Amino acid sequence: QVQLVESGGGLVQPGGSLVLSCAVSGSIFSIYAMGWYRQAPGKQRELVADIADDGITNYADSVKGRFAISRSSAKNMVYLQMNSLKSEDTAVYYCNANTRGVRSTSSSVYWGQGTQVTVSS
Repeated sequence: QVQLVESGGGLVQPGGSLVLSCAVSGSIFSIYAMGWYRQAPGKQRELVADIADDGITNYADSVKGRFAISRSSAKNMVYLQMNSLKSEDTAVYYCNANTRGVRSTSSSVYWGQGTQVTVSS
């Protein structure tokens, strides 16, 4: 079983910064791509950024230049540095990880429970 736990969400003023963290735990053989998604009220969940196991990153156009995704393979963690936050960044942020368990021959995508980010003055 694999678990993902996000942390770091909260209330921040426009123009401010936050760092989200996501810890992956469990019987893990290998972690492949990891990513951050968000879902605002009344909207579909959307990709914010993802990072492959070789470090290649991908960002939504709306966050390019403001957000940065990174990972620590040693700690099984993925991070999202969010700068110059805007009100439209308000959403529940979810991390995911494409992970192979020690007793599995294939990988599966696991999700965290989400963390709320509110950008408001």
